[in-house]
Amino acid sequence: MTYCLGIVNCFGIVIAADSRTNAGVDYISAYKKLFDFSVPGERVLLICSSGNLSMTQGVITELRRDIQNHEEVNLHNLSSMYDIARYIGHKSRQIQDRDRQWLERDNIDFQCNFLLGGQVKGEEPQLYLIYPQGNFIQATKETPFLQIGETKYGKPILDRTITYDTPLEAVAKCALLSIDSTMKSNISVGPPINLVMYKADSLVVRHTLELRLGDPYLAKMRKLWEDFVRQAFEAMPNIEWQRETEASVEDILID
Repeated sequence: MTYCLGIVNCFGIVIAADSRTNAGVDYISAYKKLFDFSVPGERVLLICSSGNLSMTQGVITELRRDIQNHEEVNLHNLSSMYDIARYIGHKSRQIQDRDRQWLERDNIDFQCNFLLGGQVKGEEPQLYLIYPQGNFIQATKETPFLQIGETKYGKPILDRTITYDTPLEAVAKCALLSIDSTMKSNISVGPPINLVMYKADSLVVRHTLELRLGDPYLAKMRKLWEDFVRQAFEAMPNIEWQRETEASVEDILID
C-alpha cells in the first residue's frame, strides 16, 4: 500500500508521497513513487503512482521511453494538461491489458492509479487523478486536493485545513501532517517521504524534500502535533447531558 496526495490552489501545487510498498514483521521494501518529468521554463509535470508496482513501473518506463525515442506523442510535446492526463490514462490501460490475463489467472490485483500535477505554459496549474480504467477527474477550487492509496487516515486534516487560498508553505506542512497521520495508523505507509512544492507560473521546480526514517523534522512535527491535539482535546468542554439518572441499588437488583 502507499499514500500519495496532491493539492492545488491559487498559489501553486504541493505533491507528496511515501515510498513503502510492502510491510511485514521482517520485510519492508521502498520504491520511489513521485516522478518529475518537467521541462524548466516550458512545463512542470509531477506524477505520483499507487497500486500494483509492476504496472506502475511499466507505465513510468513507457513514459520515459517515449520521451527518449522522440515519439510523436509524449509528455514533452502535448499541448495541455488535459491531453497529458489522457495520454497517461491510455498508457496505463495498455500496460494493464497486456498482462491482465496472467495476473487475473493468479488472482493478483493489477490495478493502478496516478496523480498528475503541474502546469503547461499558457495554462493554470492543474491536478488530476487518473483511474485504472484510464479516465480521470480534476481538482477544483471547491475540492483542491486529491489522494491515492491509503487515503482515509490523512483526509480529516485536509478537510479541516486546506482551502483554495491557503498559503503554499502552510499547504506543504499540512501535506506532511497528512502523511504522518497515515503512517501513525497504518504500517503499510512509511518513509522516505518525498515532497515537492511548485509556485504557480514559475515553470520550474525549486522546492523539493526527502525525509527519511528518523528525520528530526518528522519527529518534531509528530510530537508537536500530538501535543497540540491532546491539549485541544483536554480543553473541550464536558458533555452537557440532557438527563442524568441516579439509580438505587434496589432498582438495579429489581431490573
